[in-house]
Amino acid sequence: MITIAVTDTFPPFLYDAMRDAGWNPVDGTSWSAEELPDRLNESKARAILVRSRTKVTRDLMNAVPGLRIVARGGVGLDNVDQEAAREKGIAVLNTPGASAGAVAELVILFLLAIARKLPVADAGIKAGRWEKKYLRGVEIAGRTLGIAGFGNIGRVVANRALGMGMKVIWFDPAPIDPGELGAVTREVSWDELLKESDFITLHIPLLDATRHLMNEDAFAKMKPGAGLVHCARGGVVDEQALAEALRSGRLSGAGLDVFETEPPGDSPLWDCPGVVATPHVGASTEEAQRRVSLEIADRIVHTWKEIGD
Repeated sequence: MITIAVTDTFPPFLYDAMRDAGWNPVDGTSWSAEELPDRLNESKARAILVRSRTKVTRDLMNAVPGLRIVARGGVGLDNVDQEAAREKGIAVLNTPGASAGAVAELVILFLLAIARKLPVADAGIKAGRWEKKYLRGVEIAGRTLGIAGFGNIGRVVANRALGMGMKVIWFDPAPIDPGELGAVTREVSWDELLKESDFITLHIPLLDATRHLMNEDAFAKMKPGAGLVHCARGGVVDEQALAEALRSGRLSGAGLDVFETEPPGDSPLWDCPGVVATPHVGASTEEAQRRVSLEIADRIVHTWKEIGD
């Protein structure tokens, strides 16, 4: 029986799916980063299943010579040293489309919250203020949504936004074939996206080239009063620059599900008007978690059949 160490939290049916496939899933959610190599070796784990908390580094791979598969339940792989994995012949798997619908719904929630000034309205009424005359929002129908990153999630967001009457433009740093969406959306440059969008939503991976892509210069190019939605990876946004853009009124609001440091602690964003935030829950729906769990289990089993010994 092949052992897989599950070091981040997954629902019980993930464990059931692995057992049904003849695997031995070991609960490693209590293991610290320091003890992780020894625990993996002691359990004779040939695969490790993570989310975003566990860091699968070159040092970890070097310390666990029996490791053959690194599986990530979700999209982003910035917590996995992919170059080291390639060098060592370790397969790296993820589930890029399984949570797209859940994330897209959170994006739409954030767009509506920003458009209708929900964070300010909510804080005001709870503080005993009735500020109706200061809370005139906008309708998102007819507004331009700029999507940075037109992969699985970006395309689902585009479909949702088009269904609500928005105009959609998009930018992707990689060559992309938009398929059928090419007829109802428009590809633009990065600068054009910044200048033309009433709202921008980010769906690009965290790479050296995209770290702090949203910086002081980018915010300065955005439309006055535009809104930002961020459900990608925290490091894509310079949070200090975002805080300054919000305080100055350059941006009308921001919907944030990810942060440079998680949990973010004493962030400069907490004192800014128009911020609505969630603790990295974009994929946290019952439906998405079932899809993620079953898809990653299936990918692990099939990959082992191809590379296992």
